[in-house]
Amino acid sequence: MKLKTLSTAIILATVPMTGAFAAALDRSGQSIAAFLQPGNYFEAGISVLDPTVEGKANANGSALSDMGDDYHFPSAALKLQLADNFSFGLIYDQPFGADAEYSTADATLNPLTGEGLFRSATESTSVEVDTQNISMIFGFQPTQNWNIYAGPVYQTVKGDVKLRGLAYGGNTTFGSYNANMEEDGSVGWLAGFAYQIPDIALKASLTYRSEIDHDVKTTETFNTGLFAGFNALPNTDTSITTPQSINLDFQTGIMADTVAFANVRWVEWSNFSIRPPKFGRASINPAVAASTGKPNGFDLVAYSDDQISATVGVGRKMSEQWAGNVSVGYDTGAGNPVSTLGPTEGYWNVGLGLQFSPAPNYFIAGGVKYFWLGDAKAQSGAQFGTDATVANFEDNDALAYGLKIGYRF
Repeated sequence: MKLKTLSTAIILATVPMTGAFAAALDRSGQSIAAFLQPGNYFEAGISVLDPTVEGKANANGSALSDMGDDYHFPSAALKLQLADNFSFGLIYDQPFGADAEYSTADATLNPLTGEGLFRSATESTSVEVDTQNISMIFGFQPTQNWNIYAGPVYQTVKGDVKLRGLAYGGNTTFGSYNANMEEDGSVGWLAGFAYQIPDIALKASLTYRSEIDHDVKTTETFNTGLFAGFNALPNTDTSITTPQSINLDFQTGIMADTVAFANVRWVEWSNFSIRPPKFGRASINPAVAASTGKPNGFDLVAYSDDQISATVGVGRKMSEQWAGNVSVGYDTGAGNPVSTLGPTEGYWNVGLGLQFSPAPNYFIAGGVKYFWLGDAKAQSGAQFGTDATVANFEDNDALAYGLKIGYRF
């Protein structure tokens, strides 16, 4: 068969999730591959991640049982070729998120306080962050080789955090802190270009996504302790800026019925932080500053490094109806030590994808990826920027799997 037909016959067989368990809060990988498909096209998919994240507390060596909750995230895309030189697309995904909880058995209880390292005897430390994106993309194709595109991105973000236990100062300081962040919507943008040579199944694209600024209405409370009086203060907004990113995608035919592909992604996590107003005010309290050595306070969550991730693989058309691929991925992480709310440092993974096309105009694709999660030293927000840690997380892994359907019309 000609190589120019391989782009749709093989590359669509890739696993629906690209990020799944990436650095910091990165999840979907923010691919625009659906927009670069020929003609009119629609796809929908769902990805599921099942992580195991266990460790040991530094203070007493007690085991910290699995704190990584399972989660799933859907995606969908519509691409319309409005004219020979103009195209339009809509892409829905959930680019950033977190879901973790330390259970009652996660640490030996302190006989005097009744607290464990990460939680009290009755309440858990937990974090949940959800985002949603709708990207509206307008493309101009001056020739059959070039595609120049840009458009607005509407994004929502919300979150819920509870801190408990000795790692956050126990009930006297931040160990009784709660923050509920209501959903906020805001607008950013994307822009990029793609180049293709269909006769050799070559396609390359470079896509930039902007930061998106949010002012999230936040309800903060301290159940007990030094800052319980802050509950009387009015609740205000938390400023959150989701990071800018760049995606580079490449594929080319390498032999009959075979395509090689690669993706490289950069995300600027080093400029990301969250400091809710009451939390920030508490962090500059003289008693806290004296113990942390940070007179200007500290963040609830922050990262020290940018994320770089890469995936390379080979896809092959096995028959008129079946295609598959294998891939290898790597993620640098976003710095180590890391936050106790997400204690992993990058990964290696291997993936398998399979696609069945009952007819030329539609397909069903599925895939699985196994992740070796990077060992990490975990620290609280007050320890960020120092070598101090409260726990070690080692020898962890995750399994991701997904399903996607596509239709050409």
